[in-house]
Formats: sequence, C-alpha cells, structure tokens
Amino acid sequence: MEPLSIDSVVVDTSPVMTPTSPSTPHSEAIPIEKPKLRSRQRLLQGLQRMSSSPSLAAGRRARSQSLRNTGKASMSCVSLASLGSPYAQSYGSSYSSETSAGFSTAPTSVANSPPGSPLFDEKTRLRMIGHDGPTSVPLPSDLRPMSGDGTELEGDYFSRPTRKRVQKRPSINFWGDMPPEIRISILRYLKPKEVVRCSRVSKSWHAMCFDGQLWSDLDTTGFYQDIPADALVNIITSAGPFVRDLNLRGCVQLREQWSRNGLVEACQNLEYFSLQDCRIDRSSIHCFLLQNSRLVHVNLRGLAGATNAAMKILAAHCPRVEYLDISWCNNIDTRGLRKVIQGCTRLRHLRAGEVRGWDDVNFMFEIFQRNTLESLDLQNCDSLNDESLGALIEGVDSEIDVLTGRPIVAPRKLKHLDLTRCRGISDDGVRVLVGNVPFLEGLKLARCHSLTDSAVTELLPTCPVLTHLDLEELDGLTNDVLKALSTAPCARHLRHLCISYCEHLGDSGMLPVLKSCTNVTELKMDNTRISDLVLAEAASCIRDRNRQVRALTGSERPQIGLKIEAYDCANVTWTGVREVLSRNAEISRPTNSKGGSGYPQEIIGLKCFHNWQPTVEEHTKRVLRGDFAAAARLERKWTDWMMLNEEAGVGGTNGRRRRRRAREAQLLHADEEEGGARGPTGGVGRRRRARSGPGGCVVM
Repeated sequence: MEPLSIDSVVVDTSPVMTPTSPSTPHSEAIPIEKPKLRSRQRLLQGLQRMSSSPSLAAGRRARSQSLRNTGKASMSCVSLASLGSPYAQSYGSSYSSETSAGFSTAPTSVANSPPGSPLFDEKTRLRMIGHDGPTSVPLPSDLRPMSGDGTELEGDYFSRPTRKRVQKRPSINFWGDMPPEIRISILRYLKPKEVVRCSRVSKSWHAMCFDGQLWSDLDTTGFYQDIPADALVNIITSAGPFVRDLNLRGCVQLREQWSRNGLVEACQNLEYFSLQDCRIDRSSIHCFLLQNSRLVHVNLRGLAGATNAAMKILAAHCPRVEYLDISWCNNIDTRGLRKVIQGCTRLRHLRAGEVRGWDDVNFMFEIFQRNTLESLDLQNCDSLNDESLGALIEGVDSEIDVLTGRPIVAPRKLKHLDLTRCRGISDDGVRVLVGNVPFLEGLKLARCHSLTDSAVTELLPTCPVLTHLDLEELDGLTNDVLKALSTAPCARHLRHLCISYCEHLGDSGMLPVLKSCTNVTELKMDNTRISDLVLAEAASCIRDRNRQVRALTGSERPQIGLKIEAYDCANVTWTGVREVLSRNAEISRPTNSKGGSGYPQEIIGLKCFHNWQPTVEEHTKRVLRGDFAAAARLERKWTDWMMLNEEAGVGGTNGRRRRRRAREAQLLHADEEEGGARGPTGGVGRRRRARSGPGGCVVM
C-alpha cells in the first residue's frame, strides 16, 4: 500500500451533492441552479474556494490563531485533496463528488452547516482515501485547538474556554467555632451586669455567661442593688467551685436565700470572703467557715450573726487567715479573738472596732508574744486603757534598762495603729509607743481628749517613716506639736495630716510644717485658727514643687497635687482663696535650657467657705482641662464681684461711688492749682504720688 499524503485526505463532513447518473458522461452533467446568495454567504463561499485551491493546499498554510479562538462562523469544510489526485473520482462518500472538480459544494450559511467542527471535535474522524477504500484516522494534533501556552483546549473550535467556577467559601460561625477559652476571655472585659444581660440571648449564651470560669472573682459592690436575688443565687451556684474571691457586701436581698438552692454549699474554694452588712443567720456563717479551709481574707463587719463560736470555727478550720475584720460585731469579744490569735499564726491585720474586752492584760500579752500584727484597728474601744496598751507594746514584767528606765523588748512590727475615740488612753499610754514602733506608718489618735503636747512631741521623733497622722479634735494640742513635727525625721515622708477642730493650732505651727513637709498631699485644717498666710504658703510650695517636677513638654494636663480643707476657719478670707486660684492658673517661664513648659503640673484642690465653693470648683475644672485663659477670666470677675460686695458693705454702693468721684475731682483741682502757681504748663495730666484719703480701700 502506498503511503498516504495530506493531499489525499478529505474531511468526511462535506455536504451532500446531487449524484450524476453513471450512464451520463461527466462532461454532460446537468448543472443545478443555485439560489442567489447574500453578500455574507458569497464572501464565505469565496473563502472556501480559496482554501480549497491546490496552491493553498500544497503550501500547507497554518490556520490563523485568531480563527481558532473566535466563536464566529468560518469555513464549514475544507478539501485537502489536490485537483490532480488520482482518487478524485471516488464514489465512496456522498460528500465527495466527482462533479465538484476539487471545489467544496457545502452550503455557506452558518445555520445550515453540519453540527460541530472537524478541526475542533475530538470525536471527528478523518477519511483517508486510498486503493483499498476510505479509512478513518483521528485528527492530527497540529490541527487541534491549542491555547496560548501550548495546552490543548477543551471543546470544539467555536467554543470559548470556560472558566472554572470559584467555589464559595463555606459559611463560618465565627462565635460558635471559637474556642471556649477565648470566648470566656472576651466576656471578662464586660461588667457583671452586662454579662447577665447577655445571658438572655439564647440558651447557649446563657450557659456560657454562667460558666464558673467567668466568675472566679465575684465582687457585687458595684451592682448589688440592681441584681435580683434569683440571678445572684444562680451565679453563685453555677460558679461555686471556681469562685476564689466572693464579696457580697450589702446584698440584703439574700436574706431568705441562704438555706435554699444549695447556696451555702456551692462555694468551697474561697480565699477572699466578705459578708459585710449582709443579713445572714448564724448557721450559714458557720457553714461558710467550715467548708472553706483556704480562707485568707475574712470580712464579717457589722454582722449580728457572727459570734465567738464562729471565731472558734475560724481558728480550727482556717489556719491561713491573714486579714480579719470583725468591727461592730456585738456578739464577739476578746474571748473569741483569743482562739483566733492562738490558731491563726499568720494573722497580720486585725480590725476589731467597738469590740469589748480589750482591758484583758493576759490576752494583750498573748498578742505581744506573737508579734505578727502589722495593722491593728481599735477605734471606739472604750475598754482599752493604758495598762492593756502597755502589755501589748512592752509585755508584762519585762527587763528594765538601767540607763533609760524603759523595758528592753523587741520592736513591734506594727505599721498602722488606730486608737480613734479610745477614751481610756492618756499621755502615759502614748508614751509606751515611744521607741517601740519604729516601723509605724499610720497613726490615728483622733478624739482622745486626754492627750496633750508632751506625749505627742516625744512620740513623733521616734517614728521616722510616719506618713499619715490624724490628730482630729484634740483640744489639748498647741502649735508646739506642729513645730516638733516639722523638725522630726518623718517630715519628708509625711503625706496626710489632719488637725481638724484643733482650735489652738494656727499659722505659727502650720507655716513650718508646709516648709519642711514638701511631699504632703492632703491637709485637713477646718475649724482651726489658720489664716490666709497658710494658703499663700501652700500655693508657694506647690509652685516650687512644679519647678522641680515640671515635664519637658506641656502635653500633660495638670492634676491635683495637694488637697486642702479650710472651711469654717474664721481667719480665712477671699483674699487667700484668690491667691490659691491665681497660683493654680499661673503660667511661668521655662526654667531649663531645653525649653520646658511653663504650665503647672500640680495644683491645689481647695475646699473653703460654702458660698465660694462653686466658684472654686469651676475654676479648678477649667485648670484641669487646660483652659487657663477661661480660669483667669473667672478669677478676675470673681475678684471684682467680691470687691463690690465689700464696698457695698462699708457704706453702700452709691455712697462709695460718690465719695470716690468727689475725691478724684478734689485731686484734679489740687493738681491744677499747683501747675498754675509753679509752672507755665499747668498740672493737668501731671504724674504725682497716690494720695490715700479717709475713704481708702479697707481690704488693701
């Protein structure tokens, strides 16, 4: 068999031609009238004839890339057989006619073309014409549709390459698919009241909002009045094993709920526990103490159900207690506290205000032997006397120093001692503290009316780190105490001083204190004899402090660095108040070479006479927000108003104004007379010294 050539290949998709009779010669074939073609059809027919010519077939011209990628109509059939092929007279197919003379007779209309295209249909077979008859072979790969990158396209020639459909992302439940630990961490940023509101969203949110991990620290101080008892019980019972800090201060709505729904049995891992001002029965308090052996902080302040039996349970089952507050518990006395001192060896803070039995010397001696207390609050304990206080500080029958005549004992670890309204304490009891409390930072001796200067002046030099001193309502103190304070080692550490209702203290004592105590932040001096000089000195101290701590840039707004209470002081006038306001809004020049800001960094927060207080507060607000110009305008207007009020108080506004105008006219007339007698220029407009007449300014 002879090898096949491309010239002998004919596409087996040519249209059907009208066959001629075998008896009729080829030269006598009757032509068939063709219908008139449109312009587009004639153009396509011409292109088919051109592509079927032997010259183009022999040249093997490749198809244009633009024709491969277009979906428009093109040549429906191309004959690749040459005109002089010996196989041109084959009758094996109705699509190849010997009357075609090498030209395609397929219709040129796109609508009438056969479906599909032989060049792009993978299933199309080529018919090879040889001696043994036509043979079908697949389309060569060089004639199949190819893409720009050389890959074979899917589909036929007329179809465009289809884009792959982008799959949509699956819907994500952001909150539901989030790990529960992260959700709990997010809900921790909400307030407890907001978390309770979120629990109404759905059942899943309800379970999540009442998860115990979210309520490990349950403090109801900010919302105990707004949350109902059922919701609070639900929170406690749901989060019971997880709760470490439980503060139920003021939750009176739980009065009937303690013995229901397992509220008392729910919490068994508490470390910080507060039932202050709650209405709880005795048995519920005992259950809490029995089931929580890890308690460190216990606050039973003001509970009538707290008794000595509760103290016995606390000492037996809670040995790790470090803080105990039983103030105003009328059913507890030193007999119950003795058990606590013996069982709780880590006790460091004891608040037992208005508890009876502090005159028991043996009990005070046990506290002395332990020497673990750092804070002791005994306010309103009338039973405390000098002897029991001496047993607490110096012990009983201690060795006496021959030189000083004082007992030789180890220094006490007390840092805070509150003896407010302990009426049984006198100078002898305070002298016991001299030299025995070197670590004392806070001392309150308010309303101990028996105290005088001698005991306090001896005590202050022996407390080198004292920061808070309360001497309120001590009528026996004089300015010598304040002078001793200004020279004591604790002067540079002092931050809080209260001398309210000390009627014998005044300027001579407070001025040295303000000069030496440069770090003081709060002064309570109401109902004393201080005057405007103290306020002016305080303003000067704040000005010096600003020079030392002033920032390099003025971006920071001022803040209150010193609080002063000076109301009900007879010697304080509006002039001293004005001095404070003026210093608060003062803008000074930079004192450093780096160009630091001249704005004040600290100001004085003043509390004065109630009629002036609204103006002072408004002025302070303007200074704190940095509006110094508005503050200066307010100060100027208030000063004018106060001056007018004083003028009106002397003799009436109209009378004062008439007298001032008459005096000005008299001075002008005197100048004119001097100018006419002594010089030719006259005395009008001439500078002269100010004259103070009988109607001068009373304030100045």
